[in-house]
Amino acid sequence: MTALAQISAPSQDLPSLIDRATSMLSGAKTAAEVLEASEVAGLAYDLAKRSGRLQRAKSAHDDLVAAAHRSQAHALEIEARAKRRLADEYDAAQKRGEVATRQRNPGSVGHVGGGDMPPATAADLGLRRDQIHEARQLRDAEAADPGIVRRTLDDRLERGVEPTRAALRKMVTDAAMRGLRPQRKPSRRNPLYVPPTPAQAAWQHVTGTFRAFAEWASDENMALAQDGMRAARDSAFHDLDTQAIAQGSTAFTTIKEWFDA
Repeated sequence: MTALAQISAPSQDLPSLIDRATSMLSGAKTAAEVLEASEVAGLAYDLAKRSGRLQRAKSAHDDLVAAAHRSQAHALEIEARAKRRLADEYDAAQKRGEVATRQRNPGSVGHVGGGDMPPATAADLGLRRDQIHEARQLRDAEAADPGIVRRTLDDRLERGVEPTRAALRKMVTDAAMRGLRPQRKPSRRNPLYVPPTPAQAAWQHVTGTFRAFAEWASDENMALAQDGMRAARDSAFHDLDTQAIAQGSTAFTTIKEWFDA
């Protein structure tokens, strides 16, 4: 019996279903287990999407609709992570000769088998070609622009727009198109410009993040944030927010220790 067969959707609330998908993905050691984690995340996404539509149909309070949207975003992020893992697992299996390529496909014209057992095809693994293509695109987009999936989802949440698979697909397509465009030549107006090294860029990201937060954190904004925290304590994902803030605080403390060392 698979993990999916053990899940009874009515008995699973969204947070526990998302936690289940996260745990499955973290512990996945094979492509099949990664695919199963992706399917559980997809189930959570579909459940959150239905919940959001139901809340809107009931003219529910904005907080309830926003909570459903946040559930969708969490599920989509896990699903995207699983798809990226799947792309890596699939490509690695092809390199090892365990999965057919165009050159090692038993159905290809002119194929010469290299052994008694021909390599498996995508269909043998229960995968469609478009699934593999989408997984590779997601992986390549995230590799080219780390954090693009999370930023896409957060942008829609901040604007009160439902995060959807269609939005992520558009993001991937746009990223792919940017990758196909030739890189810009250095500006003639500043011929002495030298792009930052990876280390310099990383430090600029740190200082920029601190500077932006310091400029935002007025007494008024901090008071509003504290009121928002109190109001969010009963939300389904308050624990995830708390965990994220704790992780960020640890990173900030580490950076401060660099100066004190």
